[in-house]
Parts: sequence; C-alpha cells; structure tokens
Amino acid sequence: MTTTDERIARSGVVPVRRRRELPSALLGLIGLLLFAGVLELLPRTGIVSEDYFPPFSSMVSALVDEAGTPEFWTAVGETVTGWGLGLAIALVAGIAVGMLLGSVEVLRRLTASTVEFLRPVPSVALIPLAVLVFGLGLQSTLLLVVYASFWQVLIQVIYGVQDVDPVARDTARSYQLGRWARVRYLVWPTALPYVMTGVRLAAAVALILAVTAELIIGSPGLGHSIAVAQSSGAVPLVYALVIVTGLLGVIVNLAARALERATLSWHSSVRADIGG
Repeated sequence: MTTTDERIARSGVVPVRRRRELPSALLGLIGLLLFAGVLELLPRTGIVSEDYFPPFSSMVSALVDEAGTPEFWTAVGETVTGWGLGLAIALVAGIAVGMLLGSVEVLRRLTASTVEFLRPVPSVALIPLAVLVFGLGLQSTLLLVVYASFWQVLIQVIYGVQDVDPVARDTARSYQLGRWARVRYLVWPTALPYVMTGVRLAAAVALILAVTAELIIGSPGLGHSIAVAQSSGAVPLVYALVIVTGLLGVIVNLAARALERATLSWHSSVRADIGG
C-alpha cells in the first residue's frame, strides 16, 4: 500500500501550499500602528508644521491629560446621550412609518415625491431653524440627529416590506391570516435584514450629526469641546478629541454589527459570514 505522499510523488503533481492568512483583527491593528507612525513622522521630519499638526505622541499625551478631568467625561456622556436619544426616536419613527408606507401601496405612491424631496435636504441646513426654535440645548441636537437618521431607516424598511414574496403573501391571504399575523410571520421577518441595515447606517449618521451639531451650534458635548480647544489654541487637544470621536464611531459600528449578527443569526447571509 502506498502512502499519500508516494502517490503524489509518482504522479508528478506538486501540491500547492496555502499561505496562512493573518486574522483581520491583527491586520487592522497593524494598519493602525502604521498610521500612527506616519502621524508621528510627518511633523517630526518637517513635512508639516508642528504648529498645525502635532506629533501623534503629543495628541495621545493631551488625550491622557484630558481624560483625567470630569469635564471630558461629561462631554462624552452628553454626546452619547444626544446620539442615543436621537437614534432611538429615529428608529421608532422610521420603522413605524416605513411599515405603513410599505404595506399600503396608495400611501407609498402618495408620499413618494415628498420623501424624495425631503430626503436629500442636508440636516445642517436645519441648524438656523433648530437654534431659532430650541436654542442651544439638547433639543437642537436631537432635531438634526433624528432628521438625518430617520431617512436611513425609513427607506430601508420600505424596501424590506416591498421585498415580501408575492406568492407567500397570496398564500397567507388564502389561509385567511389576519393583518397582524401577516406582519408578524411574513412581513417582519422579510424586512428585518433591511431594518438592521438601516440601524447600522443610522447609528453612524446619528453620531456624525450629534458631533456636528455640538460643534456648530455650541450645544454641550465633544463637538463643543473641540470648538473650545480650537479657539484657545490647544492644537494637540483638538486632535485628541477628534481621535475620541473616531473611537466612538468604531465602537458604534462594532456594536451595530454585533447587534445585526445576533438578530439575524438565522439569516443565510449572516450564517455564511460567520462560517467564512
């Protein structure tokens, strides 16, 4: 009896060895370290002026100092509060309105032009209105966050409801399932992947608008802290706070993806992604 290696040698076929691929998390960490190195070298080598772009080590030092103050954590909490409340309102409103418009064809056609007119309007264009109506408080931030996030959810939900298989819909009607039963067992499972996509998009947009509102309007939060640091000439602190907003964005994205995987663990796309 010949062994496998002997059979391969006699056949003259050279086996192709697969290269071991590094885990994505490790590659991402290496990429971040390389990026930090570039940020450190650019001002050190004089390519850019340290007056406008300090070394990465200076940014980290400023961040460590700032993290030791209660004002920093208060600003982080206010940003997270504005983001969370605005996102929650947008999700509830977007899912409810999207299910209604997607289920009732007449309403969808009736509101299609209005949705297409309002959806492209930038949320920052509403800043004068927000300040005029709500002043410089949290309500102004919520208005911008909700407006920007709402459309991300609404459009995805409408697409999800319309994606219901017509045969399955007719079958449900032939079995005389009630409206709520059809929504629960047919429409909602079909629309749920679209809903989770809308949640992921809306979560990122909500954070962007929360920081933007704080930066421009002056409502409390990380954006306002960045504006104060910039006006006082604390350049390393400005970049340090920008890094914090980036870290918040990463956390939000990871949390949204984890929620999506947990919610859609039964879905073929998520199962294939986990298996791969």
